[in-house]
Amino acid sequence: MRPPGHTERVKCWSVEQVAAVAPSPRAVATAEPLAGLHRWVSTGFDDRAIWGRCRGSGAEPYDTIVDHVEVAWRCSCPSRKLPCKHALALLLMWARHLVAEQSRPLAVGAWIATRDARAAAAQTVDGHTAAGGGQPGGAATPSPGTAPDTDPAGGGDGTSDPASPPGRDDLTRSRDERVARMMAGLVELERWLEDRMSNGLSDPALGRYATWDDLAARLVDARAGALANRVRRLAGLVGAGPDWHSDVLAELGILHLIAQAGLRLADLPGPLGDAAATASGWQVRQVDVLAGVPDTDDWFVAGRSDVREDRIEVRRLWLHGQHTQTWAMLLSFAAYQQVLDDSFTVGSVVRGDMHRYPGGSLRALAGRREADPLPFHLPVGLSIAQACDHVGRAVAEQPWLDRLAVTVNASPTIQMGRWLLSDRSGALPLLADERSLASLLAASCGTDATVTAEWTPRGLVPLTVHLPDRTIDVGPRANPAFVRGAAAGTS
Repeated sequence: MRPPGHTERVKCWSVEQVAAVAPSPRAVATAEPLAGLHRWVSTGFDDRAIWGRCRGSGAEPYDTIVDHVEVAWRCSCPSRKLPCKHALALLLMWARHLVAEQSRPLAVGAWIATRDARAAAAQTVDGHTAAGGGQPGGAATPSPGTAPDTDPAGGGDGTSDPASPPGRDDLTRSRDERVARMMAGLVELERWLEDRMSNGLSDPALGRYATWDDLAARLVDARAGALANRVRRLAGLVGAGPDWHSDVLAELGILHLIAQAGLRLADLPGPLGDAAATASGWQVRQVDVLAGVPDTDDWFVAGRSDVREDRIEVRRLWLHGQHTQTWAMLLSFAAYQQVLDDSFTVGSVVRGDMHRYPGGSLRALAGRREADPLPFHLPVGLSIAQACDHVGRAVAEQPWLDRLAVTVNASPTIQMGRWLLSDRSGALPLLADERSLASLLAASCGTDATVTAEWTPRGLVPLTVHLPDRTIDVGPRANPAFVRGAAAGTS
């Protein structure tokens, strides 16, 4: 059944022609769920273009335009694929006669006029005019295999005008070069891991920092910064304890897992592929993250952890949604004479938005939030067994996960010279310096207390003790000398 207003004055493409301009068969399959009018706020077409507004993950619908005569597209989504799934879905609906003929909106007319003006200028420079080129209706409906003139998301029309934004070729070349460098870095990491396993963990080279730093530097060059940080942290485990061989072997296995996942991104399901790409080091622009649909909740700032990583101070803030019952992590970084983000106070409750990174990541960016904090909130703690179940499910989904916040009801105890957080259901080892451990013991008085801690594969790092009337921050602090330098630099 065709929608009211549909006419046969314009010859529609076939589904095969839509598939011909898609970057891959998988792109058409990805567009199929969007090829229904229920996903679109508005649609229309005329003798030159198809347009519509698609509900997506962003706060506002994506504006999509397709020039079905000159074969070009434009979409406000952040996708790197050209044409994107919204443009393909719009073409599929048009091919199936689901789009009604309408009067051309002003924005669509302006885009078409701009394209025609650029085409006319290019023809004038070349000294000739192609028959029928650049004029509405002057070319036939494209046949399968026609090379599309693409438009970067929200940008120009893919021409080579030096004053215009980078065209499709520039964007595609830059993306392909980065992907190629990362893939080469992952292949080199796999080769390095094979050499390490061949030589064994008794190889004296493992004790030399250059063995790890050289690999990390090559991974940085390959745009795999997240893996480079893992390699540098792994270097600190060599000889750090009596069981360091087991710890190093486990971390080498995680590196192998991430490298294999990164080399197979195209075969992984969407969320898992996004998570694997992030773990490999693929960077996502903050503007793209903030364009997504946020998690709106009353966020309890449950804990803070400051660590030093390669001359950079890193702060992790763990927030827990009171309604969604989910965790979100905010990261901030500071070099010498810079200050870490202190806009969130541990123990406060803030109503606002959190925009998550792709792949079901815990990491998020803070969006809109209300200025006034909400009343004090005493969180509900889990038992040790329940916390282990929570961590186990998260690690099963992302085996490379190395930090996760948990809030437990337990008491600090000592057993065989090692401090633990324990209750009747079990116990977990504590990783804490003298200051944090002393603060935890003083705040809990050695009895059951509600404690937010950061789970790591080697134990719990205590962050906060929650009392009935207040919250005590016991998490790791930034280096005092670093803080003094930062304070001096901001005076």
